[in-house]
Amino acid sequence: MNVEELLAKATKPAADAMKLHPFYRGKIETTLKCTVHSFDDFAIWYTPGVAAPCKAIQADPELVYEYTNKWNTVGVVSDGTRVLGLGDIGPKAGLPVMEGKALLYKYLGGVDGVPLMLDTKDPDAIINTVLMLQPGFGGINLEDISNPKCFYILDTLREKAEIPVWHDDQQGTATVTLAGLINALKVVGKEMSEVKIAFIGTGASNVACSRLIFGWGADPAKCFMVDSKGILGKHRKDLEMRKAEYVDKWKLCNITNAERREGDIPDAMKGADVVIALSKSGPGVILPEWIKPMAKDSIVFACANPVPEIWPWEALEAGAAVVATGRSDFPNQVNNSLGFPGIFRGTLDVRARTITDEMCFAAAKAMADHVGDKLAADFILPNMDDWEVFPREAAAVAMKAMEQGLARIEITYEQEFQLATKIIKRSRDMTQRMMEEGFIPEAPEDDGDEPEIDLETVKAAY
Repeated sequence: MNVEELLAKATKPAADAMKLHPFYRGKIETTLKCTVHSFDDFAIWYTPGVAAPCKAIQADPELVYEYTNKWNTVGVVSDGTRVLGLGDIGPKAGLPVMEGKALLYKYLGGVDGVPLMLDTKDPDAIINTVLMLQPGFGGINLEDISNPKCFYILDTLREKAEIPVWHDDQQGTATVTLAGLINALKVVGKEMSEVKIAFIGTGASNVACSRLIFGWGADPAKCFMVDSKGILGKHRKDLEMRKAEYVDKWKLCNITNAERREGDIPDAMKGADVVIALSKSGPGVILPEWIKPMAKDSIVFACANPVPEIWPWEALEAGAAVVATGRSDFPNQVNNSLGFPGIFRGTLDVRARTITDEMCFAAAKAMADHVGDKLAADFILPNMDDWEVFPREAAAVAMKAMEQGLARIEITYEQEFQLATKIIKRSRDMTQRMMEEGFIPEAPEDDGDEPEIDLETVKAAY
C-alpha cells in the first residue's frame, strides 16, 4: 500500500463508528440468564420466593457470590477526564468508551461489565462512590481518570475496598506492554537487563509500564522518562517542589537517567534500544529522524490512541526492527484489551481479594508464551481473535493469586482453564447466535445517500 492508502485504512474506523454507533444506539444491554417458562416463574425470581436467598445472604454474606451475579460483574468507573488521547471530554462523551470496555469484557472474558460514568472530578467523591457501590460488584475497573489523582484513587481503593480494584490504564496497559517487550527483545536478541529504554509520556500508563518492566529486570538507571517538560531526573526542580503531589514522577526522577541527560524526546531516544510511547495522539509526536540515532535493531512501541505518535511504516523506514502500536488495524497491537478480560476472568473465578503486580507478571508471561513459534518481528503478541490466550491468562492469574494467599477459592490450573474456556466460549457463541437469529441486526449497506467521509476531514479530527 502507498501512504495515502495506509492513511485511508487508518482513518476508516472513525468514519464507520459515526455510522454504526447511532444505528445500534449503544453496544450493550441487559439480558436474562435464568429461564422464564411462564409468569409463575416470577414468584421464584422475584417476590415472594426471592426472600429466601435474601435471608440466606443476610446470615452468610459470602453466599451473595453463589446466589447473585456479583461473582461475574465488574463496574467500569470513569469521570471522563482522560479518555483515550482526547483528554478531559467529560462523563457523557466518555460513555461510548466505557460501553466498548463492557463489550470487550463480555466477548473476550465472559465478564459482565457495567459502565458507570461519574459526574465529579473530586477523587474523594469517586472513592466514596465506589465504596458505596461495591456490594453489587465482584470487582471495579477504573478507566480514563486523569493523572495524578488516578494513583491516589487506585491506592486508596485497593486499601479500603473488599473487592479487587484495578486501573486498566495503569495495570492493564503495563501488563500487555511487558508481554510485547518480552517477545520483541527475543526477536532482536537483546536482554531486558541490558537495554536502554526511553519512556515517552509519564502519565498513568507509562508510570505503570516502567514499574512492571523494572520489576521484570530492566535497569532503571539505564532508562529515561519524558514528560511534557522534558527528561525526568534529579535536575527537575519543578517536580521536586511538588513531590508530595507527583510522588511517582519524583521517584522516577531519582532512579532513572543515571547519565543525567536533559532535553526532550529526541535526546532521550538517542542511543536507546527501546522506545515505549504512551503520550499524545499523533502523528508527528515522534519524528523519523529521531529513530535513526537509536541503537541497532531498535524497538518502537508507539501506543497513543486513536493515532500513534508515529505511523508504523515511518518508524520501519527510519530503521526500527520491531514496531508496535495500540491499534488493531496494524501488526503488533499492544492494547490492554489483550489483558484485562483474561486477568479479571481468573481474578473473579478464584474470588481474589486484589490484583497484584505478580498476578500481572503471570498474565504477561502467559500472553508472551502463547505466541510460541509464530514469534516474528511483525507478530510479537497474540491477536484478539486467538481467544484461547484469555483462558490461559485466567489460569495463570488464578494460580498466582492462590500462591500469594489472595484467593478465596482453590482450583487447579486445568480446572480454571476449562472453566474460563467454557464461560468465554458461551459469551462468543451467544453473540454469534443472536446475530444469526437477527436479534443483533446487521447494519444496512451504504445506499449512497449519505455523503462520503472526506479523508482530509477525518485526518484533521486527529
